[in-house]
Amino acid sequence: MKQYQVVGIGNAIVDVISQSDDSFLDLMGIQKGIMQLVEKERGEMLYAAMTNRTQAPGGSVANTLAGLGALGLSTAFIGRVHDDALGQFYAQSMQTGGTDFVNPPVAGGDLPTSRSMIFVSPDGERSMNTYLGISSEVGPEDVSDDVAGQAQLLFLEGYLYDKPKGKEAFERAAKLCRDGGGLAGIALSDPFCVERHRADFRRLVKELDFVIGNEHEWASLYETDLSSALEQASQDAGMVVCTRSGHDVVLLRGEEQATVPVNEIVPVDATGAGDQFACGFLYGVATGQSLEVAGRMGCIAAAEVISHYGARPEADIKELFRKEGLIG
Repeated sequence: MKQYQVVGIGNAIVDVISQSDDSFLDLMGIQKGIMQLVEKERGEMLYAAMTNRTQAPGGSVANTLAGLGALGLSTAFIGRVHDDALGQFYAQSMQTGGTDFVNPPVAGGDLPTSRSMIFVSPDGERSMNTYLGISSEVGPEDVSDDVAGQAQLLFLEGYLYDKPKGKEAFERAAKLCRDGGGLAGIALSDPFCVERHRADFRRLVKELDFVIGNEHEWASLYETDLSSALEQASQDAGMVVCTRSGHDVVLLRGEEQATVPVNEIVPVDATGAGDQFACGFLYGVATGQSLEVAGRMGCIAAAEVISHYGARPEADIKELFRKEGLIG
């Protein structure tokens, strides 16, 4: 038995969320619906422009791990925060939520804890402006043998490839996990992330055990239409997951295929939809479910999180699985 059913490695970011309309986004020069990296000065300016701010621990893979911890799995998160008020808030929140935050807050240095200013439009779309701060310094020294090497599943965040040290941390963690008999996989993160790291990601698809992405990310990865991209991906990867917004989820593993319909609902806040889909899906994989059931679990978790503000579940997701007859 492994110490951890799921270990994640990614950016430890405090989400600061505010409502806004499209005219505000245009005025501030914010591209709607994507994640943009910003420098410290722009981050401070956007923070000052926010109204009705709410604060929550975030980061894509960290959100997934928080959901898995709430579902009762043994989980750990590898990330880096500063020993400041936001960093202490972050580490404590992860622990309280049931996920081990294995790296203590870092004292000293000039880089503060990372934060993302998220502007939520009336249609629920979120526009993220992320100042990476100290989380961009995650490196191989943050990855211990007795965490990554003790993972049944390891989930990696594509955004880490934006920094050389993050890339090294990522690859060390994946090797430790797989050498220990675990399965390692990645979230492609967003189409712009894929464009920045296409060659690396194509290699990773062939080396890792599972890859999760949406229709735009897969098409960008292979620079072709979605059908051709998924055909190529199924030949390259052990397990392929493609979410198609408002349509369905396609899951491929060797000869096994599943298509799970999505019940379309109007989102209150789309923040965390992909993160919680990954949570439900990985819960299914970790507990030995079929591809179809794991995909349905992902859809249920995603639907819950977009029904309210914030990137982490508020309802009892396990109870929702029971209502759908997915678990006893």
